Amino acid sequence: MALYLKKELDDDARIYVWEITETEEELLATTAVPDNELEELSYTRSEARRKEKLATRALLNEIFPEKLYLGHHDNGKPYLQNTAMEISISHTNRFVAILLHPDEDLGIDIECLDRDFSAVEKKALSEDELEDLDDRKKNLQLAIYWCAKEAIYKRMSLSGVDFAEQIEVERFNPRDEGEIYATFTHKDGTELEFELSYEVIENHVMVWVVG
Repeated sequence: MALYLKKELDDDARIYVWEITETEEELLATTAVPDNELEELSYTRSEARRKEKLATRALLNEIFPEKLYLGHHDNGKPYLQNTAMEISISHTNRFVAILLHPDEDLGIDIECLDRDFSAVEKKALSEDELEDLDDRKKNLQLAIYWCAKEAIYKRMSLSGVDFAEQIEVERFNPRDEGEIYATFTHKDGTELEFELSYEVIENHVMVWVVG
């Protein structure tokens, strides 16, 4: 059971990453879990999903000494019930990542580079983004594209978003860490511009946006 990473960002945001090394039984034995989350776990059939939820709770307990309750809006967006702190959560089989800010909208996504991102290329990229793909770094580039679009999607908290049409990521050269720029276009044509940051850790890509 370990806090793998803590990042203090310039804009009062914080990132915490937990490495899931425990079994489900170990997490249950060592983590204080609120009753409502235990009830939710009882209806979760997937062991991997139960471990992700338990690891999320373990990380929340690590971050906050006081008891905090995690809830979800109807669209699935998480929120902390007894604090005004904004939160975004993402997880893989190995890591749970939490992004926090006192009041800004935000989003974070983390993905393993072993994942097959071919569906991203077919369904989530615009024509311009497809033209910008570099065969030498294609898998990393697709992972960053996907994580960036997921982070913006979480930040916007809207339903029915077309990733290819409404989220456009500017051309970038994929590295181990960096910044990328993207535009979200509402269905009425109004646009919002975002600066996102990304980092590669242990064969995973993590992208986040604040504000």
